[in-house]
Amino acid sequence: MINALTISSIYVLDQDAALDFYVGKLGFEVMTDLDFGGMRWLQVHLPSDPTRSILLEKPGPPSMSEDTAAQVRELLTKGATGGHLFFQTDDAHKTHAELKERGVDLPEEPITQPYGIDFGFRDPFGNHLRIAQMTPPPSA
Repeated sequence: MINALTISSIYVLDQDAALDFYVGKLGFEVMTDLDFGGMRWLQVHLPSDPTRSILLEKPGPPSMSEDTAAQVRELLTKGATGGHLFFQTDDAHKTHAELKERGVDLPEEPITQPYGIDFGFRDPFGNHLRIAQMTPPPSA
């Protein structure tokens, strides 16, 4: 049976800009950066969780035709490709302030939800990101 999710993938328009954002601003680390001749495999992970990673994939051959890639790039910039990443933090307000200080565009302030405190934003390519400080479930 399946016992782990190891890699999630999102589309990015520029892998070097993705490195700057995910590593330089969000604090990820590069796990793998390989040139397969026509395709770059760029994988990052959080320092606290090296078993799960994100593949920062540029739409195009060999996984799709150039016509399809052009459509994906257009949808990506509109935030319509379905790329969503959900992260957890111990302190949503502190994380929000740190990201803002690093130059991340944060249109939402942290807000209290039934499950905790969270805020959302987009990466430079249109992917949706949410960061939450989860409230411990009530005792039974």
